[in-house]
Amino acid sequence: ESLLMAALDSRGLIGQALGLLMAQSDINADEAFDQLRSASQRMNIKLRDLARSIAESSGSNREG
Repeated sequence: ESLLMAALDSRGLIGQALGLLMAQSDINADEAFDQLRSASQRMNIKLRDLARSIAESSGSNREG
């Protein structure tokens, strides 16, 4: 059950990060994901951690 919750949390964070990238750069979802994936690989950090950082830095990660 906790794995499911973690997966759903990661999916939500990635979605938020993709939306922010799409809005800021005027790109589509595929291009935003490619940018997120490339940055994750380049910085050697997990994609979900990068997405969390993007969402938190924008103030869009609202819990509860």
